Amino acid sequence: MTRDRLVTLLASRHFQAVVAAIVVVVLAGLIYAGQQELMAKGIVSGFDFLWRSTGWDIGFSLIPYSISDPYWKVLLIGLMNTLFLGFAGLALATLVGVLVGVARTSHNPVLNAIGTIYVETFRNVPLILQAFFWYAVYTHLPPPRRAIEFGDAIFLSARGIYLPGFNISNGAIAICAVLLVVGIVAALWLISSRRLTGWAEARRLPLAGLALVVAAIAIFLVGEAGRIADQPVISMPELRGLNIRGGLRLTSEFAALLTAMSLYGGAYLGEIIRAGFLSIPKGQIEAAKALGFRPFHIFTLVRLPLAIRAILPTLTNQYVWLIKATTLGIAVGFSDFFLVISTSINQSGQTVELLLILMGGFLLINYTIGTVMNAINRSIAIKGQGTRK
Repeated sequence: MTRDRLVTLLASRHFQAVVAAIVVVVLAGLIYAGQQELMAKGIVSGFDFLWRSTGWDIGFSLIPYSISDPYWKVLLIGLMNTLFLGFAGLALATLVGVLVGVARTSHNPVLNAIGTIYVETFRNVPLILQAFFWYAVYTHLPPPRRAIEFGDAIFLSARGIYLPGFNISNGAIAICAVLLVVGIVAALWLISSRRLTGWAEARRLPLAGLALVVAAIAIFLVGEAGRIADQPVISMPELRGLNIRGGLRLTSEFAALLTAMSLYGGAYLGEIIRAGFLSIPKGQIEAAKALGFRPFHIFTLVRLPLAIRAILPTLTNQYVWLIKATTLGIAVGFSDFFLVISTSINQSGQTVELLLILMGGFLLINYTIGTVMNAINRSIAIKGQGTRK
């Protein structure tokens, strides 16, 4: 058989369908053999355990939970904790990264030196070591009666960080956060997308404003539905007896991981954003200056949008990496998805099923992030520069 005929055969749909069928049959045979082996050893496989009571507690939950709740609920809580920590870490790391990137490209030698020292310090220390460090710092803060106060609104103590919060259920707050992110992403897409044509293209700003208004109304309705009865909307933390009551409490484990992820991720994101700024042709900056743009407008209307276009593919990889870094919660005792799965394996013995759920959960999260970021990248890409539709 010639090389061309072999290539044609391998590329044919019939051959690929036969290969796919063989793979499916082999996998089905392996699964069946594995089940028979487990049954022979008296081990029950399957997902029926998801409806059994757990009998153990967890340290952090965004929704009400008790030890009589089933396994599917504790797994859901672990997934929600991972999403809460991951997206909070991404937001703070991005903010830190922008500041570091601006400092690293600044002509001011002091700012440039601060940015360089920051990157070299936090990038070269392992993330797990930074998580241990911040956990030690937060757990060695004073007790609640001698907590460090900032304007009677923020308290730092060994039992956690207390901030002003809302008298709204944690589940409603999580939904509001998702709606806020969706509204902001939709508004940015409407402003920057090159896929809008005709009537919609001429009304970018009104449509973006409408998206934000719709998101605000949805957040208000969800907040009202989840509001705790007979309580003011804002809950301020205050010292009562030996403890601090009210407000939003961030546990030491959550605060340590969030701080470590934000600082460590911010160092990498700062370098990515710096590379994006440096990739902008000087001619475009000079053209903006010639048109009379002020430095702020040059940054917000020229440098930042062009840098975002250049760094989005690399930024996507870094975001996916930071989400996977939430699994370090097991090192400091934060009830993230990985820790909840590990505890469930020890308590139920359903190792294979729970590991499949863990892999499926992270696959779903990171695939969604990659899909959304790629869609944004395609929508804001400049046509004629290797754009793929």
